[in-house]
Amino acid sequence: METIKQISLDSECAVITAHCAMLSNSTFNDVNMSNISITDANLSDLQIEGAQLGGALFQNIGMAPPDHPMYDPAAEQRPLRFEHCDLHKSTFMSCDLSGIEISGCNIEGLRIDGVLISDLLAGRS
Repeated sequence: METIKQISLDSECAVITAHCAMLSNSTFNDVNMSNISITDANLSDLQIEGAQLGGALFQNIGMAPPDHPMYDPAAEQRPLRFEHCDLHKSTFMSCDLSGIEISGCNIEGLRIDGVLISDLLAGRS
């Protein structure tokens, strides 16, 4: 049977290394997690609120690729939701953005493959 150990760090400085750990239902509040690295992780239902993400890099996000041992051809990525985010000057490269809905957003200067979206929208009737 799996043993669940509860750890509480209150106003302590700690460097934590976790390998093959189950951190489901954990809460981190008022923490400095700069320069943190998360690899090969299930972050489903992750909630990040009031965070500074400047310089963050998100790579290879989604379902396991065909060459991965956990690959499931029937699996489908659940949608992500971004609300009240400042993503200006961000870059999306080689991403599947099919079915994306953008509403109530400032799209000034938004370009897709070099095409200014405001120009496209101005031409519609």
